[in-house]
Amino acid sequence: DIIRGKDLYRGYDEEEKSRRRNIESNLRKIFGNIYEELKKTKGEKKEAALKGRYDDPNGNYYQLREDWWDANRATIWEAITCSADPGNKYFRPTCKTRNGYLSQAQEKCRCKAMNADPPTYFDYVPQFLR
Repeated sequence: DIIRGKDLYRGYDEEEKSRRRNIESNLRKIFGNIYEELKKTKGEKKEAALKGRYDDPNGNYYQLREDWWDANRATIWEAITCSADPGNKYFRPTCKTRNGYLSQAQEKCRCKAMNADPPTYFDYVPQFLR
């Protein structure tokens, strides 16, 4: 919340901050497991390349998280919006029609036929506004 100078991710109180620390700790474990699994499946030849790209002495695996998100973004957004109620729509028109005009996504927040993917700007819409 920029106006009040509060960081929504870190939380307002100690309970929320504690929850965020637990989430971050779990993410470290999960991506640590993904990293170890990658090393096993890619073999010794690729292990040096993996280590150079993903090895993180702090255990945060930020590069692995970013690459994982890039690889799975479409699937994640489909999972988030596929059960959305019919008639849900984005805040602004995002679907291009045949005559070049923009219209709002109606079916599970997706455009019809020509562009069935969720718009990329949706990545940046805060969770509570989705």
